[in-house]
Amino acid sequence: MNKPIISVVLGSYNRIKFLPLTVNSIREEFQNSRFNLCYEIIVIDGGSDDGSLEWLRAQKDIITIVQHNRGDWLGKKIERRSWGYFMNLGFKISQGKYVCMLSDDCLLVPGAIINGYSCFESALNNGKKVGAVAFYFRDWSCDKSYHVGCTLGEKMYVNHGMYLKRALEDVGYIDEQTFFFYNGDGDLCLKMWDKGYEVIDSPDSYVEHYPHANVNVRKTNYAKFKHDLKNYLKKWEDIFYDPQENNLGKIIEKFYADQAKTGEKFLRLHEDVIKRYPSVLKGKSVYKKLLDQVRWKYRGLKRRLLER
Repeated sequence: MNKPIISVVLGSYNRIKFLPLTVNSIREEFQNSRFNLCYEIIVIDGGSDDGSLEWLRAQKDIITIVQHNRGDWLGKKIERRSWGYFMNLGFKISQGKYVCMLSDDCLLVPGAIINGYSCFESALNNGKKVGAVAFYFRDWSCDKSYHVGCTLGEKMYVNHGMYLKRALEDVGYIDEQTFFFYNGDGDLCLKMWDKGYEVIDSPDSYVEHYPHANVNVRKTNYAKFKHDLKNYLKKWEDIFYDPQENNLGKIIEKFYADQAKTGEKFLRLHEDVIKRYPSVLKGKSVYKKLLDQVRWKYRGLKRRLLER
């Protein structure tokens, strides 16, 4: 069997309604590719109890790692592990030259991975020291434009996109201890920048993200936001972050007309969500309201940090 060129890694928990859509979009990406690229799909599941594990067991082209992250076992509560811990499980066993990181509530706009691969290959062949390539994405049903993000010091980072496996090894993978959920991706890319790697965008790679999935699970992650942000700013202060300049980053937006109308695959699931959360239909979704709560906490934390 040929060694994979691209390893696609997903973290997942209780996303049985979304995970098959995501995986199928990955399969279609390679089946319809002009390149005959060998690939692998790796899913790290946090102990789903919604049928996801049964579905994964039936998928013979998926490498599944189950690492329970909730509940009780042998009379004790299972201590939750960080996002970085779970993603590193997949990153470290991956065999591809490139590792593509996606979320389990995303759909690839046709050509996303293949165009990212071409962008990466071109950059490396031209002598650039590139460690990661960011895909443009948007929150479907909320955003009109796609975007990539720049973090502290306006350094580009990957939310969805591809890493060079050698670069991941070089920087020691994701920091599993400092961050519970947030800023681990930004930190990983800053470690690459710090080692002399560039993080660039793939101008023709687009992803649709569904922001309303598992709203209750998202709330538990948001609770850790302030802790993660404080650690993030402290770690990179006077390196990439200057409190006086307050150079926290920015987003770079792009408008793109997806002729495949990829996001419409979310429509049936979206109808189910808005029955449970009617505010999704109003001017501000449940997701946006949660983001507003995060922003208020963030403003207060930023002010206190600047007043030290």
